[in-house]
Amino acid sequence: MSVTDLSAVCSPIHQARGLPNAHYIDGAVFTEEKQALLYSEWAGLAVAADVPEPGDAVPISFLDIPLLLIRDRKGAVRVFQNTCRHRGMILVDAPRKIEGAIRCPYHSWCYATDGKLVSTPHVGGPGKNTHEGIDRDLLGLIEVRSHIWRDVVWVNLSGEAAAFEQAMADVIARWAEFDTPLFHGGADSRFQLDLNCNWKLAVENYCESYHLPWVHPGLNSYSRLEDHYHIEQPGAYSGQGTLVYRQLKSDEGTVFADFDGLSDKWDKAAEYIAVYPNVLLGVHRDHAFVILLHPQGQGKTREHIHIYYATTDTDANLRQRNTEQWKEVFAEDVFVVEGMQRGRNAPGFDGGRFSPAMDGPTHLFHDWVATRVQAHRDQSTAAE
Repeated sequence: MSVTDLSAVCSPIHQARGLPNAHYIDGAVFTEEKQALLYSEWAGLAVAADVPEPGDAVPISFLDIPLLLIRDRKGAVRVFQNTCRHRGMILVDAPRKIEGAIRCPYHSWCYATDGKLVSTPHVGGPGKNTHEGIDRDLLGLIEVRSHIWRDVVWVNLSGEAAAFEQAMADVIARWAEFDTPLFHGGADSRFQLDLNCNWKLAVENYCESYHLPWVHPGLNSYSRLEDHYHIEQPGAYSGQGTLVYRQLKSDEGTVFADFDGLSDKWDKAAEYIAVYPNVLLGVHRDHAFVILLHPQGQGKTREHIHIYYATTDTDANLRQRNTEQWKEVFAEDVFVVEGMQRGRNAPGFDGGRFSPAMDGPTHLFHDWVATRVQAHRDQSTAAE
């Protein structure tokens, strides 16, 4: 792999250039970034609403790692590697309810929903279900470090990141007012988009409001570019806010219930933050959303979108209208991120420049990527 020069990325914004093309189109750089940005940090995997009841299990391939999201018998949401400790067989190949134990389809080794190995039939020979060389206590499922915040199931695949509350302290504090129950809208409040672009371009586009007049003319007609402000927390998150949020109303004039305990700021304001590396969040007085970015390779990304409300008692028609409205807005961005991806194949493109007035949040993300990748390189060199 050719080592990319990242020095210009971390320059002050008026001098900086964006990440080199290889960070969007080169498979080896994509592999490097998986380690530096996604394995080592708290990344968004799923939402707890994906497994609403004890025993619910969903297999997820994340960065080519087979994982199993499950709600155990005590109601805790956990993440395990989705492989049997015997011969590495995939345990669960489709979403389902675990009625008894998680049974390996190969040799029927069985695991409880808390990951403990509970049965090893014929492991000591026909009719002998134990063997002195097989210690069940040491062969439970490999658990992945996880944490739930705003219903997002965050995972730290390396196991080496700081505690979630420490690593995410800044964004948790910023939205402390929204630390109230939130409820997934259900089947009509989730959808996904498949993008032909590197996952970072989806983050970069989400961070800024600069593109609103041309890409989102409907949204910009009432929440104008000049109504927006930057949100910048170096090394953690960045995004945008608006001072003009217009609630969706039904034909009868009803609206969604507000989240409890919000200050007057949120009567009109809304905020949209990219929490590094791969979680995009939005909050409004009456609903919130989560976008999880799952890289599918250096040039493909799947977005998983989930919408939440302050109560479970929401008008189905209004909820559907809200989903369709957001689906339209997010779909408007597809040609942009895919166009930027194609543009990264131009050998003369040097990463581009940033508007010092308009691109601060996006530059912060580039700076974070470059800083983390360079630290990973330095650590790898020191270990050689």
